[in-house]
Amino acid sequence: MKVLVINCGSSSLKYQLIDSDTEEALASGICERIGIGGKFVYKPEGGEKTATDVEIPNHEVGVKLVLDALVDPKTGVIESLNEIGAIGHRVVHGGEKFASSVEINEEVLAAIEECNELAPLHNPANIIGIRACQAIMPGVPNVGVFDTAFHQTMPPEAYLYGLPIEYYEKHKIRRYGFHGTSHSYVSKRACEFLNLDVNNSKVIVCHLGGGASVSAVLNGKSVDTSMGLTPLEGVIMGTRSGSIDPAIVDFISEKENKSVEEVMTILNKESGVYGLSGGVSSDFRDINAAADAGNKLAYQALRVVCYSVVRYIGAYVAAMNGVDAVVFTAGLGENDHLVRRLIVDHLGYLGVTLDEKNNMTRSEEIMISTPDSKTKVCVIPTNEELAIARETVDILSK
Repeated sequence: MKVLVINCGSSSLKYQLIDSDTEEALASGICERIGIGGKFVYKPEGGEKTATDVEIPNHEVGVKLVLDALVDPKTGVIESLNEIGAIGHRVVHGGEKFASSVEINEEVLAAIEECNELAPLHNPANIIGIRACQAIMPGVPNVGVFDTAFHQTMPPEAYLYGLPIEYYEKHKIRRYGFHGTSHSYVSKRACEFLNLDVNNSKVIVCHLGGGASVSAVLNGKSVDTSMGLTPLEGVIMGTRSGSIDPAIVDFISEKENKSVEEVMTILNKESGVYGLSGGVSSDFRDINAAADAGNKLAYQALRVVCYSVVRYIGAYVAAMNGVDAVVFTAGLGENDHLVRRLIVDHLGYLGVTLDEKNNMTRSEEIMISTPDSKTKVCVIPTNEELAIARETVDILSK
């Protein structure tokens, strides 16, 4: 089966066409700046990547551009849209309603909409992408794969906050976690790579990028994760503060004469390495370059970020009463040797020493701990699109 994987953001649409039999990506790309101009990027397997400036007023037009490119007589990878057997959609927040992927119908869409207030920047865009695909390709099944679903196996002691229980009962205020598709894929792939029995394993996954989260995966199931009700909680990220004392919100509000909404904008969009570095950048490549050039704030920002990850690793070793492997993934985790080294330097208590040569590699499956390390540390590139395609096929085959 050929599965079209769609990942809609508020102004973007990432896509891949995957042959589920071979698990090869036949084509991939992105629609950018939807509603504010537009750029269409397309790369067929084995072909040249093209980027075209084109007006993309809405997601439906973006989906149409994708489908037209896939069947283009010169650069397309399929002869007819009839070859697409299903569409898999990344949906950010499923709340407690969805503990697994599901085929989408009107009832499911209504339930996803009820979660909009938990992910106001993401869920509405996900729904728009689903609606667009339904309109252009009626009759083709759509499957929702939820970022939060993998973490629905967390026990109450991990997901409940120390708030009056009525807030959970009335409003479902709890830790949900995100990046679940990535954590699921990477933890399972790490077990294969390290010859571990997934049903008897303790794995900590560090998904580090502009957005970042750490998860504890016990016997293939998530038992704790760093992100919470929203993606703001947890480790320090590109522009997000990560976990802070909640009283800071009121303190800044009073001292700076700002509304709670303004302070929340600061925590989400002006903090993290961007804020810590004094506004150098939210891109870790720029932060690294500035640190190499002698910018002390940039280097300090890197150390603060890495230390926040180290603290979660330690917490999850305790939560699982041990660990077999620590795994790095996502843009930063897969490519930034300095960040990995700064984190691994704290893992001596786990019997870890770093293989400096292997740690210099980028974007490949590799062991970066030495052979004699008691706990294994490796890099496993994430592949959320493939994971979504697998989930889509699995749901439709039941």
